[in-house]
This record gives sequence, C-alpha cells and structure tokens, in this order.
Amino acid sequence: MRLLHQTHIDFMAKRRTMYMVSAAVILMGLISLFTKGLHFGIDFTGGTELVVQFTRTPDVAQIRDMMNRSGFSGSEIKTFGDDTRVLIRTQEQGEGTVIGDRIKDGLRTSFESLQPEVLEEQKIGPKIGAELRKDAVYAIIFSLVAIGLYIAFRFKFIYGVGAIAALFHDVLVTLGVVSLVDGLTPLTNFEIDQNMIAALLTLVGLSVNDTVVIFDRLRENQKRYRTMNIGEIINLSLNETLSRTIITSGTIFIVTVILYLLGGEVNRGFGFTLTIGIITGTYSSIYIGSAIVLDYTLRKLPKTPETQQTHRPRHEPVKQGS
Repeated sequence: MRLLHQTHIDFMAKRRTMYMVSAAVILMGLISLFTKGLHFGIDFTGGTELVVQFTRTPDVAQIRDMMNRSGFSGSEIKTFGDDTRVLIRTQEQGEGTVIGDRIKDGLRTSFESLQPEVLEEQKIGPKIGAELRKDAVYAIIFSLVAIGLYIAFRFKFIYGVGAIAALFHDVLVTLGVVSLVDGLTPLTNFEIDQNMIAALLTLVGLSVNDTVVIFDRLRENQKRYRTMNIGEIINLSLNETLSRTIITSGTIFIVTVILYLLGGEVNRGFGFTLTIGIITGTYSSIYIGSAIVLDYTLRKLPKTPETQQTHRPRHEPVKQGS
C-alpha cells in the first residue's frame, strides 16, 4: 500500500535550516532542564505510594487537606483508573511502614463513611531510587550507543554516526518538551518514572527503525543509480520511503494521542512522550541522520559544483554493464 506516488521533494535543500531549528529547540529544552528541571516520581526519589479504593467518589481537595494535616504537604494525589480509586504519593521517608500507616489512619478517620481500602502499598528507599535513576540513564545511553554500533557495522561508519546523532536528538528534544510543558495545564503534569523511561526507550526503537529503512534504501540506490550524486540519491531514497514513513508513523501517532488523552493519569506521561517522540523521530531520520551522511560525504568528495548539488532525483537506473 502506497499513500503517495512519485513525490519529488528536495528534503536536503533545507537541511541547514533544520539544523538551526533543532539546535534552537534543544537549547530551549536544555535551559528548561537546568532551570526548571524534571519532576521525578518516587521510583527515582524514594517515598511511599498507596492506591486507595473508596465506595463513592471522594473529594481530592479533602484528601489533600487530610494529608497536609498529617504532615505530608506537597503530596501527589490523583484519580487512578476510575473516580472511586485514588493514587497517593509522598516523598516523606520513615522507618518500616510508619508513613503508610499514618496515611491509612488519616484516611480511616477523615473518610470513615467512604470505607477507604488500600489496594496497593509501595515503599521505595532513597538509595534504591538513586540507583534506579542511575540505571535508567545508563540504559538509555547504552541503547543509543549499541544501536549506533550496529548500524555502523551493518552499513557504514558515518551511517552509525548519523543514527546516534538522530537518536540523541530525539531524546533531548523529547525531554526538553516534557520539561517545558510540565505543570502548564492539568493535562501536562508529568513525572519521570519507570513508565516514562520505557517510553523513551520505545521511541529510540521506533526512530531507529525508520532510519534503518531509509539507510537500506539509500544503499540500494547507490548501487542502482551510479550516475547520480549523493544528494540526489538521498532525496530519491527519502521520497521512495516517504509513503511508508507516513503510514507507519501516522498510525502510531494516532494510538499515542488516544493513549495520552484517554489512557488516564497513569498512562498520560507515557502517551505524551511517545507522541512527541514519533514526531521528532520521523523528523530526525530525514533532517539529522540522512543530512549528516550527506554533509560528511560531500566533505570527503572533491569540491566541484557537480558533487555539491542536490538536484531532484532522476529515475534513470544504470544499465547493466555500464
């Protein structure tokens, strides 16, 4: 199935403009990350988490007041699944189950008529949280490097460099956007937890899949169209895979948007991260990964007008024996 037929878009002509756009977005994201930071969940900071079931829909404001009176100001309280189920998180630390017991006592006293029942209780110590945070960073970095090495071995070294640059671009842009919009609206209250890390690793896989498809077509076209310069071959390869890219990324984008809007509080961060990741991953496969391959190749070639042009693709395969 092809959505578009015989497109002739000169993608590479705008690559330097896109470099500047990417640099600007990454810079804004880094400024936000260093000034505003990220909201880490108790997975990485330590604390206590309870999932509480009520017989009727409770007033979240009253639960927050109860938590403040119990000495847990700043706790995170939100519905979990349905309106009668509430997720309570606090970063307060204590010996054993003392924090959880104090919260449960406060709930039973203040909401006796709603018969609160604790369905799940979890406690994470600060040392474990710090180790999880470190392991999450290592997991992302090692996955990026491993994928880049595979592509460098599978294709050429510069292809691996382009893929790694594109993947680092995707992660930095996504984290920057999450930091920029965090807390601006009720739909953009995010925290970095294990679900968010899973989303980042998933977008790395989705992004590199698109990049590999483009690079594979590029390698085929380099053998088939020997009279075309590198810019023409890259544009041809991008146009030939454009339909596949739109269909694949578009369907995933629809699913992630629905997950973000309708998946509930627990899945909202995961859905938002993947939504941004799909957009930036599709973009980076074209304007980061492929563009780096083009610029590197042009620098290696003799500097003549013919080798530096990026005309529209000519669909003229080389005859056998030429």
